[in-house]
Amino acid sequence: MARAKRLMLAGIEPLSPRRKWRAITLATLLLVPGYWSLVTGLVAEGSDKDSAPFAAPYIAFGLVLLPFVFLALAFLSEHPRAAGATARALVLTILVGAPVSAFAGDAVTGFVAGVGAGGIVAMRADVAHSWKARAIAVVAVSAYVFILLRSVPVIALLLAPVLPFTCIGVADHLSERRREREARS
Repeated sequence: MARAKRLMLAGIEPLSPRRKWRAITLATLLLVPGYWSLVTGLVAEGSDKDSAPFAAPYIAFGLVLLPFVFLALAFLSEHPRAAGATARALVLTILVGAPVSAFAGDAVTGFVAGVGAGGIVAMRADVAHSWKARAIAVVAVSAYVFILLRSVPVIALLLAPVLPFTCIGVADHLSERRREREARS
């Protein structure tokens, strides 16, 4: 309720679905090259050193893109404090992504969980949106990627960069629909 009052006092209108999905799409398009660069670097690091390319530039490029991804998501979703949200998103990405990667035993599940957690903070939440629904969506998508990596790894590698922000958008949409149904009742 306090968040609703703050948004109302600030004169912030709910973000239209078109703008929200535009923010998600453009942030995802920025995320994909960073993801593939990270995957390339991690594969190069784990392979034979004589035939593999030098991994550090690939990993560095992937990591350098992350702040721009979260900044684009925050600004395009019209977050009232976009710079601060970006910084919190980066910290949350590390705090969630590293332990999940260690627990899962792969970098892709940790990437999805970390970027999804960062996306929860970076993307503006309107009154109808639930942080709990967003977190559940990120956990579900991370579990999905974990299972896919062990059963159909190629599909998991292709889907991974698309899932973190998309699941947040779907969770927001479902929260809005639930709130509308409650208002009608």
